[in-house]
Amino acid sequence: MSDLDNPGPSPEALATPAAEASPAAPAAPVAPATEAPHPRPRARRVLRVTAAVAAAVLLGAGIGVAVIKAGYGDAPAPVAASAPSGRPAAPAPSASPNSYGAWSNGAHFGSLRDLLLPLPAGYQLGPDEGDYGNDTDLTPDQLNSYLDERVKDLPKDKRDQVKAALRAEGRKGAGVRSYRAADGKTVATLWLDQFNQHSVEAESAVIGALSDSGLFRQGPAVPGYPDAHCFLPPLDPGAPLDELDCTAGVGDLLVSMHVEGVAPLPKSEAVSIFRQQLERLAIPGASA
Repeated sequence: MSDLDNPGPSPEALATPAAEASPAAPAAPVAPATEAPHPRPRARRVLRVTAAVAAAVLLGAGIGVAVIKAGYGDAPAPVAASAPSGRPAAPAPSASPNSYGAWSNGAHFGSLRDLLLPLPAGYQLGPDEGDYGNDTDLTPDQLNSYLDERVKDLPKDKRDQVKAALRAEGRKGAGVRSYRAADGKTVATLWLDQFNQHSVEAESAVIGALSDSGLFRQGPAVPGYPDAHCFLPPLDPGAPLDELDCTAGVGDLLVSMHVEGVAPLPKSEAVSIFRQQLERLAIPGASA
């Protein structure tokens, strides 16, 4: 992502008349170790399928970890998870003077771009997240495309069923923002998905069960948020890049963070970003 200057001519070349000088072979560009990483299709595919499998488990659609392990070719036994039981309706929201935030019943209001964490010190906007840009509150058409992407790696006979169920969860919207560290070594991408908060809680719990299944490497804890889950995909020995994913449910928002960068990742810094995002979404009167 950064260009290297071609080396200048040697002193001998400077002393040779231009007409007699031999053309120098162009230097091959070398990618520096500090350049920002490119998304790795296999890892992104597996992480996307993990979220879809979580929704499918809640449906009883007969989809399990076997779909995820197709991305690796090797994985442990499937994990079972049950759907949540019915709950009483949430109380009416209390008033709030802000243009964005959360009601006391767990519902968030305002633009998802406002709810997303602003750029922390030392970060700038990162690369685009596919066709959705790097700082976006998805339009209805983009949201439909986003749901298509979530199910496209599932078995064909399950896609329509899972997508319909995702819509039945009361999908209100989704927002994304990417963050590139000043040194260019790390990119973090935060997603907010807004839908029925009981489904958010259940889907987050299933993702947590999948992350603890042994399919992934154990990730760091998020201080103050015991229900948040961080995990890392399998890593080939000597791989130059690593990844970290964190998820948590906050009321009617499912919060997801994908971090990719030069190994070893600054995990504590990444977790700090995720924790700050969760704090921004805090529900009045609720404890973490």
